[in-house]
Amino acid sequence: MVEVAEVVQKDVPIYKEWIGTLDGLVNADIKAEVSGYLIEQAYTEGTFVNKGQLLFQIDPRPFQAVLGQAEGQLAQSRGQLQQAHAQLAQAEAQVSIAEANQRRVQLDVERYTPLAQQQAITQQDLDNATQNNMAAKAQLQAAKAAVETAKAQITATAAAVEAAKAAVETARINLGFTRLVSPIDGLPGIAQQQVGALVSPASGAVTTVSTVDPIKVYFTASEQEYLDYARRFPTAEKRQANNKLLELQLILADGTTYPHKGRIYFADRQVDVRTGALRLAGLFPNPGNSLRPGQYGRVRVAVQTMPGALLVPQKAVIDLQGTHQLAVVDGDNKVEIRVVDPGDTVGTQWIIRRGVNPGERVVVEGLQKVRQGMQVDPKLIAAR
Repeated sequence: MVEVAEVVQKDVPIYKEWIGTLDGLVNADIKAEVSGYLIEQAYTEGTFVNKGQLLFQIDPRPFQAVLGQAEGQLAQSRGQLQQAHAQLAQAEAQVSIAEANQRRVQLDVERYTPLAQQQAITQQDLDNATQNNMAAKAQLQAAKAAVETAKAQITATAAAVEAAKAAVETARINLGFTRLVSPIDGLPGIAQQQVGALVSPASGAVTTVSTVDPIKVYFTASEQEYLDYARRFPTAEKRQANNKLLELQLILADGTTYPHKGRIYFADRQVDVRTGALRLAGLFPNPGNSLRPGQYGRVRVAVQTMPGALLVPQKAVIDLQGTHQLAVVDGDNKVEIRVVDPGDTVGTQWIIRRGVNPGERVVVEGLQKVRQGMQVDPKLIAAR
């Protein structure tokens, strides 16, 4: 007696599996932007932190001193600017006085000139008026030059004020950099530096904070798999629409299936020339942060549905030096050994692309005892 199962025909989903590596959606390296000694670690490693939360404190005292000095320089520059404005006002007043004086002596010259011609006054009086006018003009030019000098001083002092403002802002920024805060919500890793350590911009990351909900899973598909996918969905719009329908499963290292389904996040821009594989990423919800970066798993997805597939139990297929065979039992209970063309596996069953028909019986137990044309006593069992 041999056990046989019927060839089943039905629509079946075709699954593909790839090895996946988990990683944070965002991995933010926390690095020092200024040099100094760490005086505080303000978080507990491995516990969730919020965006803006203090992680480490660098000794702020040297930077507070620099800020105080910069603010003092700014106050001094502003005082010099006010003094320069006062000097300009004074110089402009001197110009007004010099202009009035010059107009007065100019009138004397204009009045004395015809009187001297009429010899009503002495030539000396006219010469004195002329000399006074020339002196007044020189004083006016000097006063105007003093105004320009005062304006130039204001420009220079205003520039010094802006430089002092920039120095204050820089000092404030550097003081702010003494607080190493988390730029994202996430899980921080183990601290790479301890309190008392000297850190600087040249140092490595003090710690890393990762966004793990959702969590990213990297996996690689072969170039052939990508080409097949591109042929079935030849436009970017069709691929994007299909990606939204695909549900990724994650099989964890202990063999269990992660309860939450994922989705395609992106595909890399190029195929790796060394491996001929295309890197893809999926996103999985991770409530409770049960999944962590660095874990391995298998990403499984139904890439297509095969209509009317013919299924037989895997143990019914004989692999003989690369040739696959089935022992088919006909209506007279005689065995016929057939060469078949198997396709993908679906659970414990194999899709047979060519070589059998729906409803035929194939031997699943006792294969070692059957031969071509042998009469057998078949016992039908349910395919599993």
